[in-house]
Amino acid sequence: MHILFLLKGLVLGFSIAAPVGPIGVHCIRKTLQCGRVSGLVSGLGAATADLVYGMIAAFGLTFVSRFLLTEQFWLRGVGGLFLIYLGVKTFMSKTHIASHGKISCTSLTRDFITTFFLTMTNPMTILAFAAIFAGLGLSKANGSSVLLVLGVFFGSALWWLVLSEFVTLFRRKVEEKMMKWINRIAGLMVCGFGLVALLSAFWLKDGY
Repeated sequence: MHILFLLKGLVLGFSIAAPVGPIGVHCIRKTLQCGRVSGLVSGLGAATADLVYGMIAAFGLTFVSRFLLTEQFWLRGVGGLFLIYLGVKTFMSKTHIASHGKISCTSLTRDFITTFFLTMTNPMTILAFAAIFAGLGLSKANGSSVLLVLGVFFGSALWWLVLSEFVTLFRRKVEEKMMKWINRIAGLMVCGFGLVALLSAFWLKDGY
C-alpha cells in the first residue's frame, strides 16, 4: 500500500519540475553548452532542494518552516538578485567552441550548488508540500509521507534526466553563432524571472 505513495510522489515530482522556469532555462543552457552531465547535475540540485523542503514539511519542523516563511522577503530578494546576476553573466558570456566540440565549463559542484541555492530561496515550496500532505490525508510524518517525498525527488530527477537527454540530441547541431544567441535569450529570460522574484518580494513586504 505504501508503494502507492512513492508512485504518487514520482508523478508529482515529474509534474512539478516539468514547467520551464528559471531552473529549466538554466539547465537547458548548461546541457547545450557543457553536455548532458552538467545539465543533469544542475537539475539534481533543484531536486535535492525540493527533497529538503519536503522533509521539513513532512517532519513538521515548525520552527524552520516558520522562519523560512517569515523571512521569505529576504529569501526571494536574494534569489531574485542572484537570478539577475546569473542572467547578466549568461547574456555576456563568450562562447568558444573548440575543434573537438568541448566548451570550457564550470565544475559540476558549482552547477549543483547554483540550482540548489536558487530553489532553496523559494520557501513557498513548503506550503505546496503541506497542501499535498493535507490533500492525501497525511497529518504527520510516517512511512507514507517519507515515501511521498522520496517519490517527488525521484520524479523530479527523472524529469531532469529526460530533459538533459532530449536537449543533448540537438547539441551537436548547435553552432557557435547559434550558442551565442541562445546565451543572450536565456540570459534575458533568467533576468526576467529574477525581476519577477524581486517584485513578488516587495509585494509581500507591502502586504499586497
